[in-house]
Amino acid sequence: MSPNTVRVGVVGCGNISGIYLQAGQTFENLESVAGADLIGERAQERAAEYGVPRACTTDELLADPEIDIVVNLTTPDAHGEVGLLAIEAGKSVHNEKPLALTRDEGRQLLEAASARGVRVGCAPDTFLGGGLQTCRKLIDDGAIGEPVGATAFMLCPGHESWHPSPAFYYQLGGGPMFDMGPYYLTALISMLGPVKRVTGSARITFPERTITSQPLYGTVVEVETPTHVAGILEFASGAVGTILTSFDVQASALPPIEIYGSEGTLAVPDPNIFGGPVRVRRSPAADWEEIPLTHGYTENSRGIGVADMAYALRSGRAHRANGELAYHVLDVMQAFLDSSLEGRHIELSSTCSRPAPLPVELRHGTLDA
Repeated sequence: MSPNTVRVGVVGCGNISGIYLQAGQTFENLESVAGADLIGERAQERAAEYGVPRACTTDELLADPEIDIVVNLTTPDAHGEVGLLAIEAGKSVHNEKPLALTRDEGRQLLEAASARGVRVGCAPDTFLGGGLQTCRKLIDDGAIGEPVGATAFMLCPGHESWHPSPAFYYQLGGGPMFDMGPYYLTALISMLGPVKRVTGSARITFPERTITSQPLYGTVVEVETPTHVAGILEFASGAVGTILTSFDVQASALPPIEIYGSEGTLAVPDPNIFGGPVRVRRSPAADWEEIPLTHGYTENSRGIGVADMAYALRSGRAHRANGELAYHVLDVMQAFLDSSLEGRHIELSSTCSRPAPLPVELRHGTLDA
């Protein structure tokens, strides 16, 4: 084992945990050493499936002195609590999105990490995939001129028809903005920089949802958070963006993200995936041009943000899917809801730096040239 290897423990061994445990096999600087879950059998099954040495309780995982990073894949209402426990145990933590349910909870995480000298990271890390990194390079290289505006759309009818336990999507910390907004906002901020002001309108279209999936078929869920959220983003760079997220739309043909520049338009792939396609239409061209991807990691590479944090822990550089970025995304999402309730623009108190782009031509399994 290399002295640069960083040991990782995963808390929350549900469906998404598999790809994070697999990251320990993909990235040469990571080793997945433990998994914990409230349901012990689930942790044992995941450990056996991915060759993880140990299945244990959360308390046992946090007490393990060999674990450097805790990957926190609990439900959103536990992101703050479990993240803080990891920090208090002297470990860096990478939360599933969103960073926390409230600004206060998010700030507490960042302040505690600063005091303990550990790091905070957060999903999504899809912006480190080949598709969005290609878009970032095109913008930085001036391919569409100066960015003027952007649009982002995530529209679907909700999750009660397919998800086995969809109630949390309609509770505090859920809804389309907190569920899927992090993908779109993180992508936009990584390309265009931080947001300075937002305006939002939001509504609950259906006060109750009936689950039609198994095993909870027929269960009625009360909706506690807006399910249709429209927002305007004013970026510090001067660009103006529009975002619409909804669980109330039966069908849509709108694109996921487009960036409008002074010399052309960039069609950005779905920010929930790592690949393409990436297309550009420059004035005065009559057709779109598909751009070959300049970066790797185009397959499902969830866990790449954890690996990037691991490199950063050893080298001292900044990691990209960091707490500052995640807190800014949380602040923006909450500001949309605040704006709708209060009927006014919201000037953001947070900001962040654009994460550094990944180098081109990286060897697979590495993140530093």
